[in-house]
Amino acid sequence: MKNKYRTNGAIGALLDEYEKSIKELKTVISNISPTELTTIVDPDTQDPDCRSIQTILSHVVESGYTYVVEIRKSLGENVHYFSKDLLSTTDTYATALDKMFIYNEQLFEDHPNIELEAYDPNKKFKVRWGQIYDVEQIIEHAIVHILRHRRQIERFKLKLSV
Repeated sequence: MKNKYRTNGAIGALLDEYEKSIKELKTVISNISPTELTTIVDPDTQDPDCRSIQTILSHVVESGYTYVVEIRKSLGENVHYFSKDLLSTTDTYATALDKMFIYNEQLFEDHPNIELEAYDPNKKFKVRWGQIYDVEQIIEHAIVHILRHRRQIERFKLKLSV
């Protein structure tokens, strides 16, 4: 079967890979029960977003919105951060991931000529956690963020099956 790719250059490539990472994550979580979702797998972590599959997924969804909010703020828009919601099933997380991705796509529909790369440090923007990015870097970070947490969930699933 042929893949369908977006045709808008670098933006299309970023969105295609972001969407692919989300699809892979949704596949990994598709067979997780509500009990497994909420089970504390790592009680020793200092990161409250990494205790259970539920907390990881809530973090992933909220972060996906935050990256776009940070970009929009850098463009001078008055936008607000999204809340981090704990959901009760992986189906609701799959829907939340889809909605988050649509929010990401909307950024590029609203700004089709957005400058992705900024070589001038003065054109980069500082996000609320202190890192400095251009648009391409933060979207690349968003993609890898999904991949890292997908891997973490895969490892949690192994612990849950023991």
